[in-house]
Amino acid sequence: MTTLRFFAAARAAVGIDDTTVTADSLDAALRQVEAADPERWAALQERCSYLVDGVTTRDRSTSLDGVALVDVMPPFAGG
Repeated sequence: MTTLRFFAAARAAVGIDDTTVTADSLDAALRQVEAADPERWAALQERCSYLVDGVTTRDRSTSLDGVALVDVMPPFAGG
């Protein structure tokens, strides 16, 4: 099982802070998310970066085999 944590605009689109899924790939995990705003969530996924157990990727075919945590990071200003 993998925990997905949502930040900023992703959290707003999904409507929750985190969820736990069982999936073989990042894409499969993201498709399991039941978003509060499905259209916004679908559009946002293309622009997000993902931290897969602390390693940054934008490749949604990334395997989640043995992965405990994925952070969903939308683009944001500042920093």
